[in-house]
Amino acid sequence: MKILIYGVNYAPELTGTGKYTAEMAAWLAARGHTVDVIVPPPYYPQWRIQDGYRAGAYMQETIDGVTVHRAPIWVPPQPGGVKRLIHLATFALSSLPTLVRRALGRPDVVMIVAPALFCAPAAWVAARASGARAWLHIQDYEVDAAFELGLLKGRWLRRMVTACEGALLRRFDRVSTISSRMLALATAKGVRADRLFSLPNWIDLHAIQPTEGVNPYRAEWATEPGHSVAMYAGNMGGKQGLETLATAAYLLRHEPIDFVFCGQGSGREELERRCAGLRNVRFLDLQPVERLGDLLNAADIHLLPQRRGAADLVMPSKLTGMLASGKPVVCGAAAGTELAAVVAQCGIITPPENARAMARAVRALAHDPQRRATLGRAARTYAVTTLDRDAVLTRLEQALLDSVAAKPGAPAQAAVRRG
Repeated sequence: MKILIYGVNYAPELTGTGKYTAEMAAWLAARGHTVDVIVPPPYYPQWRIQDGYRAGAYMQETIDGVTVHRAPIWVPPQPGGVKRLIHLATFALSSLPTLVRRALGRPDVVMIVAPALFCAPAAWVAARASGARAWLHIQDYEVDAAFELGLLKGRWLRRMVTACEGALLRRFDRVSTISSRMLALATAKGVRADRLFSLPNWIDLHAIQPTEGVNPYRAEWATEPGHSVAMYAGNMGGKQGLETLATAAYLLRHEPIDFVFCGQGSGREELERRCAGLRNVRFLDLQPVERLGDLLNAADIHLLPQRRGAADLVMPSKLTGMLASGKPVVCGAAAGTELAAVVAQCGIITPPENARAMARAVRALAHDPQRRATLGRAARTYAVTTLDRDAVLTRLEQALLDSVAAKPGAPAQAAVRRG
Protein backbone atom coordinates (compact mmCIF):
# COMPACT_ATOMS: atom_id res chain seq x y z
CA MET A 1 0.00 0.00 0.00
CA LYS A 2 0.92 3.64 -0.44
CA ILE A 3 -0.20 5.50 2.68
CA LEU A 4 -0.24 9.27 3.12
CA ILE A 5 -0.59 10.56 6.70
CA TYR A 6 -1.37 14.21 7.18
CA GLY A 7 -1.50 16.94 9.76
CA VAL A 8 0.04 16.02 13.12
CA ASN A 9 3.03 17.00 15.20
CA TYR A 10 5.37 14.16 14.29
CA ALA A 11 8.39 13.28 16.42
CA PRO A 12 9.26 9.75 17.61
CA GLU A 13 10.86 11.04 20.81
CA LEU A 14 7.69 12.79 22.02
CA THR A 15 4.72 11.48 23.92
CA GLY A 16 1.12 11.66 22.79
CA THR A 17 -0.23 11.93 19.26
CA GLY A 18 3.10 12.73 17.61
CA LYS A 19 4.75 9.65 19.12
CA TYR A 20 1.92 7.28 18.25
CA THR A 21 1.73 8.53 14.67
CA ALA A 22 5.49 8.16 14.24
CA GLU A 23 5.42 4.63 15.65
CA MET A 24 2.47 3.66 13.43
CA ALA A 25 4.14 5.05 10.31
CA ALA A 26 7.47 3.35 11.07
CA TRP A 27 5.75 0.03 11.81
CA LEU A 28 3.83 0.13 8.52
CA ALA A 29 6.99 1.08 6.60
CA ALA A 30 8.84 -1.86 8.18
CA ARG A 31 6.04 -4.12 6.90
CA GLY A 32 6.85 -3.05 3.34
CA HIS A 33 4.32 -0.28 2.80
CA THR A 34 5.28 3.09 1.31
CA VAL A 35 4.51 5.73 3.93
CA ASP A 36 4.66 9.53 3.53
CA VAL A 37 3.66 12.01 6.19
CA ILE A 38 2.97 15.75 5.85
CA VAL A 39 3.56 17.53 9.13
CA PRO A 40 4.89 20.79 10.62
CA PRO A 41 8.39 21.06 12.10
CA PRO A 42 8.43 19.64 15.63
CA TYR A 43 7.41 22.21 18.23
CA TYR A 44 5.31 20.36 20.83
CA PRO A 45 5.02 20.27 23.83
CA GLN A 46 7.42 23.19 24.41
CA TRP A 47 5.59 25.37 21.87
CA ARG A 48 8.96 26.22 20.37
CA ILE A 49 10.45 25.01 17.10
CA GLN A 50 13.11 22.41 17.88
CA ASP A 51 16.75 22.99 17.01
CA GLY A 52 17.59 22.03 13.44
CA TYR A 53 14.20 23.14 12.05
CA ARG A 54 12.72 26.46 10.96
CA ALA A 55 9.10 27.52 11.37
CA GLY A 56 8.90 29.05 7.89
CA ALA A 57 10.75 26.40 5.89
CA TYR A 58 9.70 23.44 3.75
CA MET A 59 11.95 20.42 4.14
CA GLN A 60 12.02 16.66 3.66
CA GLU A 61 13.70 13.97 5.73
CA THR A 62 13.57 10.22 6.23
CA ILE A 63 12.85 8.86 9.70
CA ASP A 64 12.68 5.10 10.30
CA GLY A 65 11.89 4.38 6.64
CA VAL A 66 9.15 7.03 6.48
CA THR A 67 9.40 10.04 4.15
CA VAL A 68 8.56 13.09 6.27
CA HIS A 69 7.53 16.31 4.49
CA ARG A 70 7.66 19.39 6.74
CA ALA A 71 5.54 22.47 5.97
CA PRO A 72 5.68 25.89 7.70
CA ILE A 73 3.66 26.74 10.77
CA TRP A 74 3.31 29.73 13.09
CA VAL A 75 3.87 28.79 16.72
CA PRO A 76 2.59 31.28 19.32
CA PRO A 77 4.72 31.49 22.46
CA GLN A 78 1.56 31.54 24.62
CA PRO A 79 -1.13 29.43 22.90
CA GLY A 80 -4.72 30.49 23.54
CA GLY A 81 -8.10 30.08 21.89
CA VAL A 82 -7.77 32.43 18.91
CA LYS A 83 -3.99 32.06 18.67
CA ARG A 84 -4.34 28.30 18.56
CA LEU A 85 -6.83 28.54 15.69
CA ILE A 86 -4.50 30.81 13.72
CA HIS A 87 -1.62 28.45 14.50
CA LEU A 88 -3.51 25.48 13.01
CA ALA A 89 -4.72 27.51 10.02
CA THR A 90 -1.17 28.49 9.02
CA PHE A 91 -0.17 24.85 8.66
CA ALA A 92 -3.42 23.90 6.92
CA LEU A 93 -2.68 26.56 4.26
CA SER A 94 1.09 26.10 3.95
CA SER A 95 0.81 22.31 3.60
CA LEU A 96 -1.65 22.41 0.68
CA PRO A 97 1.03 22.45 -2.08
CA THR A 98 2.75 19.44 -0.53
CA LEU A 99 -0.58 17.64 -0.14
CA VAL A 100 -1.40 18.21 -3.82
CA ARG A 101 2.00 16.88 -4.93
CA ARG A 102 1.74 13.76 -2.77
CA ALA A 103 -1.85 13.14 -3.91
CA LEU A 104 -0.64 13.12 -7.52
CA GLY A 105 1.33 10.02 -6.56
CA ARG A 106 -2.02 8.25 -6.13
CA PRO A 107 -1.82 6.88 -2.59
CA ASP A 108 -4.10 4.04 -1.59
CA VAL A 109 -5.06 5.68 1.73
CA VAL A 110 -5.02 9.27 2.95
CA MET A 111 -5.14 9.33 6.75
CA ILE A 112 -5.68 12.47 8.80
CA VAL A 113 -4.92 12.29 12.53
CA ALA A 114 -6.89 14.60 14.82
CA PRO A 115 -6.25 16.81 16.72
CA ALA A 116 -5.63 18.57 13.40
CA LEU A 117 -9.21 18.84 12.20
CA PHE A 118 -8.33 22.00 10.29
CA CYS A 119 -6.56 19.75 7.80
CA ALA A 120 -9.40 17.24 7.45
CA PRO A 121 -11.33 18.95 4.59
CA ALA A 122 -8.21 19.13 2.41
CA ALA A 123 -7.32 15.52 3.28
CA TRP A 124 -10.79 14.36 2.24
CA VAL A 125 -10.59 16.28 -1.07
CA ALA A 126 -7.11 14.89 -1.76
CA ALA A 127 -8.35 11.35 -1.13
CA ARG A 128 -11.32 11.77 -3.45
CA ALA A 129 -9.24 13.41 -6.19
CA SER A 130 -6.59 10.69 -6.08
CA GLY A 131 -8.98 7.75 -5.74
CA ALA A 132 -7.65 6.92 -2.27
CA ARG A 133 -9.62 5.84 0.77
CA ALA A 134 -10.17 8.68 3.26
CA TRP A 135 -9.41 7.66 6.87
CA LEU A 136 -9.86 9.92 9.90
CA HIS A 137 -8.24 8.87 13.16
CA ILE A 138 -9.36 10.76 16.29
CA GLN A 139 -6.95 10.96 19.21
CA ASP A 140 -8.84 13.84 20.83
CA TYR A 141 -12.24 15.39 20.15
CA GLU A 142 -10.61 18.80 19.97
CA VAL A 143 -13.84 20.70 19.23
CA ASP A 144 -15.75 19.29 22.21
CA ALA A 145 -12.72 19.59 24.49
CA ALA A 146 -12.19 23.24 23.51
CA PHE A 147 -15.74 24.13 24.56
CA GLU A 148 -15.79 21.94 27.68
CA LEU A 149 -12.53 23.46 28.90
CA GLY A 150 -13.60 27.01 28.09
CA LEU A 151 -11.06 27.60 25.32
CA LEU A 152 -13.99 28.38 23.00
CA LYS A 153 -17.31 29.78 24.21
CA GLY A 154 -20.81 30.46 22.95
CA ARG A 155 -23.86 28.22 22.53
CA TRP A 156 -24.50 29.22 18.92
CA LEU A 157 -20.84 28.94 18.00
CA ARG A 158 -20.74 25.45 19.47
CA ARG A 159 -23.82 24.38 17.53
CA MET A 160 -22.39 25.68 14.28
CA VAL A 161 -18.92 24.21 14.76
CA THR A 162 -20.30 20.87 15.96
CA ALA A 163 -22.63 20.64 12.95
CA CYS A 164 -19.71 21.29 10.60
CA GLU A 165 -17.59 18.72 12.43
CA GLY A 166 -20.31 16.05 12.16
CA ALA A 167 -20.85 16.70 8.46
CA LEU A 168 -17.12 16.31 7.89
CA LEU A 169 -16.81 13.11 9.91
CA ARG A 170 -19.64 11.48 8.00
CA ARG A 171 -17.81 11.94 4.69
CA PHE A 172 -14.82 9.79 5.57
CA ASP A 173 -14.67 6.14 4.47
CA ARG A 174 -13.32 5.04 7.86
CA VAL A 175 -13.25 6.78 11.24
CA SER A 176 -11.14 5.30 14.02
CA THR A 177 -10.60 6.37 17.59
CA ILE A 178 -9.01 5.11 20.79
CA SER A 179 -11.79 4.11 23.18
CA SER A 180 -15.30 2.69 23.13
CA ARG A 181 -16.80 5.92 24.54
CA MET A 182 -15.09 7.92 21.80
CA LEU A 183 -16.47 5.49 19.23
CA ALA A 184 -19.91 6.03 20.73
CA LEU A 185 -19.46 9.78 20.40
CA ALA A 186 -18.59 9.33 16.72
CA THR A 187 -21.83 7.42 16.34
CA ALA A 188 -23.70 10.25 18.04
CA LYS A 189 -22.14 12.62 15.51
CA GLY A 190 -23.67 10.56 12.71
CA VAL A 191 -20.85 8.24 11.64
CA ARG A 192 -22.22 4.88 10.46
CA ALA A 193 -21.27 1.87 12.57
CA ASP A 194 -19.81 0.01 9.57
CA ARG A 195 -17.31 2.84 9.07
CA LEU A 196 -16.01 2.86 12.64
CA PHE A 197 -12.80 1.15 13.76
CA SER A 198 -11.34 0.78 17.25
CA LEU A 199 -7.65 1.74 17.33
CA PRO A 200 -6.55 2.03 20.97
CA ASN A 201 -3.24 3.57 21.93
CA TRP A 202 -0.61 0.87 22.28
CA ILE A 203 2.66 0.30 24.06
CA ASP A 204 5.88 -1.56 23.34
CA LEU A 205 5.69 -4.12 26.12
CA HIS A 206 9.36 -5.05 25.71
CA ALA A 207 10.62 -1.47 26.04
CA ILE A 208 8.47 -0.75 29.11
CA GLN A 209 8.03 -3.51 31.66
CA PRO A 210 8.45 -3.96 35.41
CA THR A 211 12.09 -4.14 36.50
CA GLU A 212 13.86 -5.41 39.59
CA GLY A 213 16.90 -4.07 41.40
CA VAL A 214 18.20 -0.55 41.85
CA ASN A 215 16.49 1.95 39.59
CA PRO A 216 19.04 4.30 37.96
CA TYR A 217 16.83 7.37 38.38
CA ARG A 218 16.24 6.74 42.07
CA ALA A 219 19.98 6.24 42.47
CA GLU A 220 20.63 9.59 40.73
CA TRP A 221 18.07 11.30 42.93
CA ALA A 222 19.42 9.64 46.08
CA THR A 223 15.87 8.80 47.09
CA GLU A 224 15.77 8.19 50.83
CA PRO A 225 15.04 4.62 51.97
CA GLY A 226 11.40 4.24 52.87
CA HIS A 227 10.27 7.13 50.67
CA SER A 228 7.71 6.54 47.94
CA VAL A 229 7.84 8.31 44.57
CA ALA A 230 4.62 9.69 43.08
CA MET A 231 5.15 10.66 39.43
CA TYR A 232 3.45 12.61 36.70
CA ALA A 233 5.21 12.13 33.34
CA GLY A 234 3.71 13.64 30.21
CA ASN A 235 2.54 16.78 28.52
CA MET A 236 1.95 19.76 30.80
CA GLY A 237 -0.94 21.49 29.07
CA GLY A 238 -4.42 22.82 29.68
CA LYS A 239 -6.36 19.54 29.74
CA GLN A 240 -4.44 17.98 32.62
CA GLY A 241 -5.52 20.03 35.62
CA LEU A 242 -1.94 20.27 36.85
CA GLU A 243 -2.77 22.57 39.74
CA THR A 244 -4.20 19.47 41.44
CA LEU A 245 -0.69 18.02 41.55
CA ALA A 246 0.76 21.10 43.18
CA THR A 247 -1.87 21.16 45.92
CA ALA A 248 -1.55 17.42 46.56
CA ALA A 249 2.23 17.80 46.92
CA TYR A 250 1.72 20.66 49.38
CA LEU A 251 -0.76 18.65 51.46
CA LEU A 252 1.73 15.75 51.66
CA ARG A 253 4.85 17.87 52.23
CA HIS A 254 5.49 16.27 55.64
CA GLU A 255 4.99 12.67 54.42
CA PRO A 256 7.80 10.36 53.19
CA ILE A 257 6.57 10.87 49.61
CA ASP A 258 8.60 12.49 46.83
CA PHE A 259 6.79 13.99 43.85
CA VAL A 260 8.41 13.92 40.40
CA PHE A 261 6.88 16.00 37.60
CA CYS A 262 8.43 15.24 34.21
CA GLY A 263 7.49 16.92 30.94
CA GLN A 264 7.12 20.16 29.01
CA GLY A 265 4.21 22.28 27.91
CA SER A 266 2.38 25.55 28.31
CA GLY A 267 1.33 24.71 31.88
CA ARG A 268 4.75 23.89 33.31
CA GLU A 269 5.71 27.41 34.31
CA GLU A 270 2.53 27.82 36.37
CA LEU A 271 3.02 24.39 37.96
CA GLU A 272 6.58 25.31 38.93
CA ARG A 273 5.31 28.58 40.43
CA ARG A 274 2.73 26.72 42.53
CA CYS A 275 5.36 24.26 43.74
CA ALA A 276 7.96 26.89 44.63
CA GLY A 277 9.47 26.15 48.02
CA LEU A 278 8.22 22.55 48.20
CA ARG A 279 11.19 20.33 49.01
CA ASN A 280 9.27 17.18 48.16
CA VAL A 281 8.89 18.13 44.46
CA ARG A 282 11.39 17.51 41.66
CA PHE A 283 10.97 18.70 38.05
CA LEU A 284 12.48 16.92 35.04
CA ASP A 285 12.54 17.85 31.36
CA LEU A 286 11.50 15.32 28.73
CA GLN A 287 13.78 12.30 29.02
CA PRO A 288 15.37 10.29 26.18
CA VAL A 289 12.96 7.73 24.79
CA GLU A 290 15.43 4.93 25.52
CA ARG A 291 15.21 5.82 29.23
CA LEU A 292 11.41 5.90 29.38
CA GLY A 293 11.19 2.40 30.87
CA ASP A 294 13.57 3.30 33.68
CA LEU A 295 11.77 6.59 34.30
CA LEU A 296 8.33 5.01 34.65
CA ASN A 297 9.73 2.27 36.86
CA ALA A 298 11.20 4.88 39.19
CA ALA A 299 7.66 5.60 40.37
CA ASP A 300 5.83 3.74 43.10
CA ILE A 301 2.61 5.55 42.14
CA HIS A 302 1.66 7.19 38.85
CA LEU A 303 -0.50 10.33 38.86
CA LEU A 304 -3.07 11.12 36.18
CA PRO A 305 -5.02 14.33 36.86
CA GLN A 306 -7.79 15.44 34.49
CA ARG A 307 -10.02 18.48 34.23
CA ARG A 308 -13.77 18.15 34.59
CA GLY A 309 -15.36 17.66 31.20
CA ALA A 310 -12.25 16.23 29.50
CA ALA A 311 -12.84 12.54 30.24
CA ASP A 312 -14.39 10.55 27.38
CA LEU A 313 -13.33 13.33 24.98
CA VAL A 314 -9.74 12.16 25.35
CA MET A 315 -8.06 8.98 26.58
CA PRO A 316 -4.68 10.11 27.94
CA SER A 317 -1.91 8.50 25.91
CA LYS A 318 0.44 8.58 28.91
CA LEU A 319 -1.75 5.96 30.61
CA THR A 320 -0.37 3.15 28.43
CA GLY A 321 3.17 3.54 29.73
CA MET A 322 1.95 3.79 33.31
CA LEU A 323 0.09 0.50 32.99
CA ALA A 324 2.94 -1.25 31.17
CA SER A 325 5.36 -0.34 33.97
CA GLY A 326 3.26 -2.36 36.39
CA LYS A 327 2.65 0.42 38.88
CA PRO A 328 -0.68 1.62 40.35
CA VAL A 329 -2.33 4.82 39.11
CA VAL A 330 -4.13 7.56 41.03
CA CYS A 331 -6.43 9.21 38.52
CA GLY A 332 -8.80 12.14 38.66
CA ALA A 333 -11.79 11.04 36.60
CA ALA A 334 -15.56 11.22 36.93
CA ALA A 335 -17.38 8.04 37.85
CA GLY A 336 -18.91 6.32 34.85
CA THR A 337 -16.31 7.47 32.35
CA GLU A 338 -14.23 4.96 30.42
CA LEU A 339 -11.03 6.33 31.92
CA ALA A 340 -12.39 5.64 35.39
CA ALA A 341 -13.45 2.13 34.37
CA VAL A 342 -9.94 1.30 33.16
CA VAL A 343 -8.03 2.79 36.09
CA ALA A 344 -10.41 1.33 38.70
CA GLN A 345 -8.94 -2.09 37.85
CA CYS A 346 -5.41 -1.04 38.72
CA GLY A 347 -5.50 2.08 40.86
CA ILE A 348 -7.62 4.58 42.74
CA ILE A 349 -10.14 6.96 41.17
CA THR A 350 -10.62 10.41 42.70
CA PRO A 351 -13.00 13.20 41.61
CA PRO A 352 -11.49 15.47 38.93
CA GLU A 353 -9.66 18.54 40.22
CA ASN A 354 -9.99 17.36 43.84
CA ALA A 355 -6.50 17.71 45.28
CA ARG A 356 -7.43 16.57 48.79
CA ALA A 357 -8.91 13.33 47.46
CA MET A 358 -5.82 12.74 45.30
CA ALA A 359 -3.55 13.40 48.29
CA ARG A 360 -5.51 10.90 50.42
CA ALA A 361 -5.23 8.25 47.71
CA VAL A 362 -1.49 8.81 47.26
CA ARG A 363 -0.93 8.63 51.00
CA ALA A 364 -2.96 5.43 51.30
CA LEU A 365 -0.93 3.70 48.57
CA ALA A 366 2.38 5.03 49.85
CA HIS A 367 1.72 3.35 53.21
CA ASP A 368 0.44 0.07 51.72
CA PRO A 369 3.12 -1.67 49.61
CA GLN A 370 1.09 -4.87 49.35
CA ARG A 371 -1.83 -3.03 47.79
CA ARG A 372 0.56 -1.24 45.43
CA ALA A 373 1.95 -4.57 44.30
CA THR A 374 -1.50 -6.07 43.71
CA LEU A 375 -2.71 -3.08 41.71
CA GLY A 376 0.58 -2.94 39.80
CA ARG A 377 0.21 -6.55 38.68
CA ALA A 378 -3.31 -5.77 37.51
CA ALA A 379 -1.98 -2.78 35.55
CA ARG A 380 0.61 -4.90 33.74
CA THR A 381 -1.95 -7.62 33.00
CA TYR A 382 -4.27 -5.06 31.41
CA ALA A 383 -1.44 -3.72 29.27
CA VAL A 384 -0.40 -7.19 28.10
CA THR A 385 -3.91 -8.30 27.20
CA THR A 386 -5.13 -5.06 25.64
CA LEU A 387 -2.36 -2.70 24.56
CA ASP A 388 0.33 -4.79 22.83
CA ARG A 389 1.72 -2.70 19.95
CA ASP A 390 2.14 -5.48 17.39
CA ALA A 391 -1.35 -6.86 18.00
CA VAL A 392 -3.00 -3.43 17.68
CA LEU A 393 -1.08 -2.41 14.56
CA THR A 394 -1.59 -5.78 12.87
CA ARG A 395 -5.33 -5.21 13.17
CA LEU A 396 -4.88 -1.72 11.72
CA GLU A 397 -2.86 -3.00 8.79
CA GLN A 398 -5.54 -5.53 7.89
CA ALA A 399 -8.25 -2.89 8.19
CA LEU A 400 -6.31 -0.61 5.84
CA LEU A 401 -5.89 -3.43 3.34
CA ASP A 402 -9.58 -4.32 3.57
CA SER A 403 -10.54 -0.69 3.06
CA VAL A 404 -8.41 -0.45 -0.07
CA ALA A 405 -9.83 -3.72 -1.37
CA ALA A 406 -13.35 -2.33 -0.89
CA LYS A 407 -12.76 0.58 -3.27
CA PRO A 408 -14.93 0.44 -6.38
CA GLY A 409 -12.95 -1.29 -9.10
CA ALA A 410 -10.19 -2.45 -6.75
CA PRO A 411 -8.56 -5.78 -7.77
CA ALA A 412 -9.21 -8.74 -5.51
CA GLN A 413 -5.52 -9.04 -4.65
CA ALA A 414 -5.52 -5.59 -3.06
CA ALA A 415 -6.37 -7.19 0.25
CA VAL A 416 -2.93 -8.81 0.42
CA ARG A 417 -0.86 -6.28 -1.53
CA ARG A 418 1.95 -4.45 0.24
CA GLY A 419 4.40 -1.77 -0.89
